[in-house]
Amino acid sequence: MPDNLALRMRPKTIDQIVGQEHLVGPGKIIRRMTEANMLSSMILYGPPGIGKTSIASAIAGTSQYAFRTFNATTDSKKRLQEIAEEAKFSGGLVLLLDEIHRLDKTKQDFLLPLLENGNIIMIGATTENPFFSVTPAVRSRVQIFELEPLTHTDIKKAVKSALTDKKRGFDFDIFLDEEALDFLATATNGDLRSAFNSLELAVLSTQPQKDKARHITLDVMKNSLQRSYLTMDKNGDGHYDILSALQKSIRGSDVNASLHYAARLIEAGDLPSLARRLTVIAYEDIGLANPDAQIHTVTALEAAQRIGFPEARILIANIVIDLALSPKSNSAYAALEAALADLRTSGNLPIPRHLRDGHYAGSKELGNAKNYLYPHDYPEKWVKQQYLPDKLIGKNYFQPNETGKYERALGSNKDRIDHLSNKLSEK
Repeated sequence: MPDNLALRMRPKTIDQIVGQEHLVGPGKIIRRMTEANMLSSMILYGPPGIGKTSIASAIAGTSQYAFRTFNATTDSKKRLQEIAEEAKFSGGLVLLLDEIHRLDKTKQDFLLPLLENGNIIMIGATTENPFFSVTPAVRSRVQIFELEPLTHTDIKKAVKSALTDKKRGFDFDIFLDEEALDFLATATNGDLRSAFNSLELAVLSTQPQKDKARHITLDVMKNSLQRSYLTMDKNGDGHYDILSALQKSIRGSDVNASLHYAARLIEAGDLPSLARRLTVIAYEDIGLANPDAQIHTVTALEAAQRIGFPEARILIANIVIDLALSPKSNSAYAALEAALADLRTSGNLPIPRHLRDGHYAGSKELGNAKNYLYPHDYPEKWVKQQYLPDKLIGKNYFQPNETGKYERALGSNKDRIDHLSNKLSEK
């Protein structure tokens, strides 16, 4: 069976890559690496079908290295050993390691020394952020590059190339209506592989005309495109842009926009990213204004991850609506950021002696620890004594908001303690 169109159109040189100008354009890092023949292992991450495999193939073609592929999910360690032997014999090869975030420890341990000695130039490919999904041992040995979704212009350029390239594309005439081309470029959401697959299906399922050419209309293209692509981001927004838009919509209490962006992620089947971001939102943006929302979010997300899609979408809907319409407060987040800023400026300041641990044997601080006043021994469950290091006395990090009754109660208790402290200071 002949290769499909996506495989036939795979770039053999850097110049044939579509998009990713920030990496392969003139003077950019991957182009400079290949032109100088100074290749190093890397991880490419981004949405499906935007050129991760294409870049690996082009690097191999430009550098004249042998090119091999390995799937971390389906291929065995024996296959990896065979690739390693070939690399030693040939003096090196480029290895596309697909789904690198799923590489198990045994394969990692085998691969690491091969990366160290340069026998294998690994190009890892993943749709997940490697800073979360790839182990530090692997990350420390590679460069990490984020790929961007392809634009409508990129998709159109690649499709037109397939229509005119008689060697790699189609070896017969095709007339693609402009409306059909626009629809294909929009509906495939920056996924070139999907665009090629849909184009090929449309072409091969269309009967030739009398002049032996095939005419692809808008209706033919619509019928040839999988439904799932029609509901994705038609403007080509990146995966992390959608997550960002979801958080900002919930933060802004726009429940309709929040559900829209959640729907995009649900349609993409990306439950792990959705769960991570919703958990962060619950604590960063709702925070102390509604602590119950955090409990509901964590509990529902644990259940959603157990049952999976499609049913998990029902739980996600409950979470998104609850978070979007909850009162908002970032006071806890802001308080810790302020404390971290002081820490980075002042360094590790001396802890007041009466707060140091004096319970371990031989401690020189035991006498000082006796000066510590135990708040539970006092009627107010509070007693005035110094807690902050000397240099930070008077700092007031937590500024409660008035958006929720729980945080108002925390603010009232803080005011009470501040009042007691000020009253004693006046004496």
